[in-house]
Amino acid sequence: MDFEEILKQLRQNLLGLIVNQYGELKDEGEEAVNQFLDASKLKLKKWTELLALNKITLEEFEWLLNSQKDLFEMNALHKAGISKISLGQFKNKAIKTIVDVVCKILL
Repeated sequence: MDFEEILKQLRQNLLGLIVNQYGELKDEGEEAVNQFLDASKLKLKKWTELLALNKITLEEFEWLLNSQKDLFEMNALHKAGISKISLGQFKNKAIKTIVDVVCKILL
């Protein structure tokens, strides 16, 4: 398992999600994605390895990811006028994107 490749794919897909949803705020979104991935990198790697080794289920992996959702600091987007509801929906899409990317690479 090449975690750096997984991280690269996650970054690309999450940035794509930001551009699709908040295109005019790409820079703020990119900052939020980078902060989240930097803050979560060690845990993401550990959980991805556990999933790859069948030590945890996909449902457990998703639950663990949801526990990190609050680390997705999106203050810059909120200050730019994006509602907290919209940001919450984005965070849910981001978690789904992470699960999809990891599944695509691992399974």
